[in-house]
Amino acid sequence: MRRPELRGLPGVLTQVQLQQTVEAIAAAQQRSGSLPWPDGHTDAWDHVECAMVLTLGGRLDEAQRAYAWLRRTQATDGSWATSYDELQILDPMVDVNQCAYVAVGTWQWWTVTGDRVLPEKMWPHVRRALDLVCDMQAPSGEIWWARDGLVPRKEALLTGSASMYQSLRCGIALAALMGEPQPEWELAAGLLQHAVAHHPDVFMDKSRFSMDWYYPVLGGSVRGRMAQELFAARWDEFVVPGLGCRCVSDRPWVTGAETAELALSLLVTGDPDGARQLLADAQHLRHDDGSYWTGLVYDEDVRWPAERSSWTAAAMVLAADALAGGPSLALFAADDLPTGVLLPADACHEEGAPCAGGALRG
Repeated sequence: MRRPELRGLPGVLTQVQLQQTVEAIAAAQQRSGSLPWPDGHTDAWDHVECAMVLTLGGRLDEAQRAYAWLRRTQATDGSWATSYDELQILDPMVDVNQCAYVAVGTWQWWTVTGDRVLPEKMWPHVRRALDLVCDMQAPSGEIWWARDGLVPRKEALLTGSASMYQSLRCGIALAALMGEPQPEWELAAGLLQHAVAHHPDVFMDKSRFSMDWYYPVLGGSVRGRMAQELFAARWDEFVVPGLGCRCVSDRPWVTGAETAELALSLLVTGDPDGARQLLADAQHLRHDDGSYWTGLVYDEDVRWPAERSSWTAAAMVLAADALAGGPSLALFAADDLPTGVLLPADACHEEGAPCAGGALRG
């Protein structure tokens, strides 16, 4: 098994500083293996992101404990509840994007360590999770975002669907590694990419949130000129020079995780200098122990919420690792990941109509 070693990002974060942030995340891990928010609750998506950073930082035992927690808590239908107190469910609602991200973490473990044992253990859980994602796909390609009991909420979130495209691509790659092709996932991925890239109208309007702005790029559905135009259209709404990215367009509040993710998004579209500057701008959120404050209300110079979140720290490490040319670059650039069965951009009969390809699932 390869034991990874983080690289420093000159002028932004040294190798020692990055490793210190990894140690801060490891210190937050609970006895059960869960990686919680500051208030003590754990959700599967942020848990996986923290596990990925433990892997990058060579804390492989802790990362394996995190994946063991996922195996213990997954329901037989492939879902995780929205919120846990270690092993106890706090909120039973199922957020489908939170369930899907296990595929990204498992694939990342394989690419970073070369160890096949963990992916083999995780494969049944990834398979169940992505089957759930496919079950929650609308005929026009978007993924319904949540389920109460067995009842789906037939509404879709752009950020979540964009993230799930990356999850499906990693899942398809894992299926090939395991020798168990999943053609349903390949079809689902293609339909989802088309919806995210070409049909924002099918999603709930959350346009005040920066994540809805950049996640189509970060998740891999939008690239090239289309990504550059997307960034240019709303850059001044969301980016505060010298401080980072706003969480929402109508509040004087910059947040570390959104800034790091936007930096990643810029990097994969060919703007490493802009990405580096954004990440450097956000270092005012760094604490002396390597952890990160979640955000800053900049017109009052107040850190809010008054917490240092493990998932903010994780996003910072992932962005720095990618900018330094580490394994996170390939994971988010996704040049070598399968795309699924992509539809042509003009696959719809008319604007606002269900995708022609989507009818295949109807």
